[in-house]
Amino acid sequence: MTSTTLTERTKVKRLPARGAYDRETIYSILDEAFICHVGYVLDGQPYVIPTGYARIGDDLYIHGSSASRMLRNLTQGVDVCVTVTLIDGLVLARSAFHHSVNYRSVVILGKAELVEDPSEKDKALEAFTNHIIPGRWPEIRWPNELELKATSVLKLPIEEASAKIRVGDPKDDEEDYSMNVWAGVLPLELKPGTPQPDARLAHNTSIPEYVTKYKRRKDDI
Repeated sequence: MTSTTLTERTKVKRLPARGAYDRETIYSILDEAFICHVGYVLDGQPYVIPTGYARIGDDLYIHGSSASRMLRNLTQGVDVCVTVTLIDGLVLARSAFHHSVNYRSVVILGKAELVEDPSEKDKALEAFTNHIIPGRWPEIRWPNELELKATSVLKLPIEEASAKIRVGDPKDDEEDYSMNVWAGVLPLELKPGTPQPDARLAHNTSIPEYVTKYKRRKDDI
């Protein structure tokens, strides 16, 4: 798998050893997370909006209401910055200065374009659903014409992008290692709980296996 295009804008300058530019690393982070933050500037005012997304190949798709100010303006060729972050653990150091978090993050820069082809839009909407929970799309009612008109989908090529990752123990100053204080990493995970049925669920409706055996990370399967 090839790497993304390394530019001065995406090159990791602070702690460059944590940077990664290969698509395998970047895509693994995008495929595990749920929410991205979309940053753009409109009339001199910066905005950062959280929204759902999905990846198909080398493209990232975001969607929302056709009336959305963000989506309307991004279709005009506005520069956009999309970020995704996963938190893997709290890093507890011996000093306040060196406390941190273990994380995996992605930054994508570019210009988003409106998806107008009906077939591509359908595939993107399917990808949004299956990104949340794989296997869901075949069982549900698909969007009708009114819902499709009310929904805009934007495509952002994953070309100018980079990942940044922190792993491992805290990095304390050498003189602090003799302190009698606990230091280390408290891992954090996003785990599914017990499924809660809709109050109006039809009697004897079985819970699908993709819910009862839900796993987010590919290495959990």
